[in-house]
This record gives sequence, C-alpha cells and structure tokens, in this order.
Amino acid sequence: MRRHWENCVTHFDDGVYRFIDEYFSQSSRHCVLVAGAGFDPRAKCIAQGLSAAMGSRVHGFFIREERGDPAVNLRELANENEAQLKAIIADAQIAHIPIFSADDQAPIGGHGVRAALEKYDWPKEVTDIVLDMSALSTGVGFPLAKLLLEYAEANPSVSLHVMLVSNPELDDRIIGEPSPQVQSVRGYSGPSGGYEPLPVAQVWLPQLGRGRVETLRRIRSTLDSVYKVCPVVPFPARNPRRVDELLAEYQAQLLNEWQVDARDIIHVSERNPLDCYRTISTLKSRYDQTVEGVFFPQLILSPFGSKVIAVGAMMAAIEHNLSVQYVETLRYEFEPIETKESGAPPDMAVHVWLHGPVYGSYDMTSEAVAG
Repeated sequence: MRRHWENCVTHFDDGVYRFIDEYFSQSSRHCVLVAGAGFDPRAKCIAQGLSAAMGSRVHGFFIREERGDPAVNLRELANENEAQLKAIIADAQIAHIPIFSADDQAPIGGHGVRAALEKYDWPKEVTDIVLDMSALSTGVGFPLAKLLLEYAEANPSVSLHVMLVSNPELDDRIIGEPSPQVQSVRGYSGPSGGYEPLPVAQVWLPQLGRGRVETLRRIRSTLDSVYKVCPVVPFPARNPRRVDELLAEYQAQLLNEWQVDARDIIHVSERNPLDCYRTISTLKSRYDQTVEGVFFPQLILSPFGSKVIAVGAMMAAIEHNLSVQYVETLRYEFEPIETKESGAPPDMAVHVWLHGPVYGSYDMTSEAVAG
C-alpha cells in the first residue's frame, strides 16, 4: 500500500514553479522529463520551467502521438511544439507512437509507449523523473505513469513527480472523434480472477466531460453487471456553473438510461487530484465492506474531461487495481485563440510528488506526512 498518497506532497499554480526553481536548481538533481509533443499549447510549460532551473541537467523523452491523417493545422502546431521542445531541452529524444494499428485500426498506443520506454537509454545519475501529463492522452499517459512508477519503486533513490498544466475551458475546445472500440487502458484491466464463486456487482464511475455523451453511452453498453452508476463531476470548479452545465448535457442519460440517483453523484475538486483519489479510495473501501461475501465488488473508471480529476482517478486505479474503460480518439479538432486578446482564464499548474526518498519509511508505518 502506498499510504503516503493519502496526503502526498502537492503544489499548485505559482507554487509549482517555485518548487521547480528551488528543488530542481540544486546541482545534485538530474532529471528526465517525460511529456507529450503534440499540438496542445500546454506542451512546453513544464519543460521551460525545468530547463530554466536545470540547464543541461534535464533530459527529455517526448511522445508524439500519431493518429492517421490529422488536421493540417494540428500537424503544424505539433511540428512547432516538437521543434521548440528540442530547442528548450538540448538532450531530447522524440518517440513517434502510432495510436492505431495499420492492419485493423485497433488502439495500440499503450503497447507502443511501453516498447519505446524499454528502448530508452536512461542517463546516469538520474535522481528525478517528471511525467508531464499536460499533452498526453489517457491511452498513453496512464500506461506511462504505471511504467515510470514501477521504475522508480525499483530504484529507491529516484523520485517520480507528476505535473500538468490544466485549463478546463481549453479542454472544452478540443473536440475528439471517438473510435468505435471500447477497451481497457493497457495495464488497467482490473482483477483477472478470484471472483468466480460470487456474482460480480459493478459500480461504474464515468467522469462527465463536455461532448462525451455518445462515448460514455458506448462504454456503458459494454458493461454487463452494473449495479450502480456514480457520475464524477467537478465541484468545486473554477466555473461555478460547470456542474449544472454538465448535468443538463447528460440529463437524458442520467435520468432515463443510467437511472442515477442525485445522492450517487460524486463531487471532486477540479483543482486537486488528491480529492478524487481519496474519494474513490473511500468508496472502494466502503463498497468492499458492504458486499463482502455476497458480491464480488468491481469499480470501473472512465475518466474524461478535467485532466486534474483524471490524474486522481489514475492514482486510485493504480493503488486499488481498478479497471479503466475508455474509447480512443481517432482525430482531434482544435482552433487556438490568443489568451490575452480573448480574456480566457489562465492555465492552472499542479504537481504531485508520487514517489521518492522524501517519504522515507512512511509506507511501512501509519504516520502521516504533511503535504
């Protein structure tokens, strides 16, 4: 059990960049940044902060997700981000990962990123790994997090950090065309057995996101033993009406198809991923105790929308071996706008220190570590 995750070290907004300046500026720190190199305008933020603090002591391993025939403007944006990332971090490698198989269009991003990471030649004296989730999809970012956590836990002197730059309003403007196939994220298929004597009772936790109604309906249609649907919504949120807007968008599904009781809606912070992690962990513990000996309890997650909430769901899935069901995106549509001219809300930064010597022997005790 990773008990320190209940209250692990976190930083937000300006605190993230102060942490980068103070911690990574130490000459003893040698870092590998693992991040996306796609069209997302947030792809460069963390890299710029680390490069300014560390210079040649930071190395880059960047993932370029390749999806068939993307829109011309998005390919141009991705090419520009890739070139700028190479300029920001001198020692940078770009891994081009096909998201779909050329033969049958099956999603293979998780397989590809594992193979690319296995070929990566880790620099000597690495003390820290930073996984920047800002510009990574669920099908790539979630497997990366699990692989990097395994690496860090096998090397006790290495710290693993998850950072991301979040902007829910920007996420709403990134429109994805879903593929027809529903599947579990690689490494997140849940328990493989041990429940045969008991009937399975599933609780599905779909994270509601704008424009994802048909995607979530498709996932629900593949689940056979759903006892209850508990939608996850962002509250508190920067936009205080975001929950109302999402509930209005999903009204038909919530009331008519999924038969959701208002008491089953899960509210988690749009700002702090630990809120989502703790909430799902508590639900898992209570549900296990309630149905013990009667049903085999199975929580199934489907994170869409806010990346901050998705990171919390990812932590819960790793810690409790939960299934993550999703639909990969065939292609995206996105038109960037000038933030200064539009008055768009600013980006929000988050840092979660997942693993490292800072926690000492905490996992062997019941003591708490202040975040």
